[in-house]
Amino acid sequence: MEIAINYDYREEDMRSLLDTEALAAFVIGEEGMPSDTEVSINFVTNEHIHELNRDYRGVDRPTDVLSFECDGYDGEDDGPLVEGMGFELGDIVIAPDVAEKQAPEYGLSYSDEVSLLVTHGLLHLCGYDHMEEEEAQIMEARERELLSKFWGRPFKRSSEDL
Repeated sequence: MEIAINYDYREEDMRSLLDTEALAAFVIGEEGMPSDTEVSINFVTNEHIHELNRDYRGVDRPTDVLSFECDGYDGEDDGPLVEGMGFELGDIVIAPDVAEKQAPEYGLSYSDEVSLLVTHGLLHLCGYDHMEEEEAQIMEARERELLSKFWGRPFKRSSEDL
C-alpha cells in the first residue's frame, strides 16, 4: 500500500492534527482494497480547491474535499492495469481552512472534521456516493462506523450533511 500525503498548505498543523497515513491505511484496509493500492491525499489552500471545484465540478466556490478516481474498483482484485504497477485508487484534495471553519458548525473538533473528510474522500474512491438519500445514509453510516472503530470511541456529527 502506498499512501502519499502532500502538505502543500498548513503542513505543521496537519501533521500534528492527525496521522493521516494511518487513517487512510485503516480505511483502505477495511474497505478490502488490493494490497498494492496507491492513493494521494493533498492539503491545499482555499484558492486551489476553489479552482479545482470550478474546473472539474462547475461549482465556483471553495469546498472541503474533492476526490478524483483513477483505476476504479469493482470489488474484484483483477490486479493492476499495467503489470508491475500498483492499483491507483485516486487522489483526494482537502482544504484545511474550510474544515476548520465548518467543524464547529457540525459539532466536531478540527481533528475529527479532517478525519471525516479523509474518510469521506476515500469512500468516494471506493465507490460510495451520496447523490441519492439512500446512498447518503449508507455512506454516512459507513463513515461513522469506520471512524468509531479507528478512534475507539463513538463518532457522531451533529449534522450528517456533506
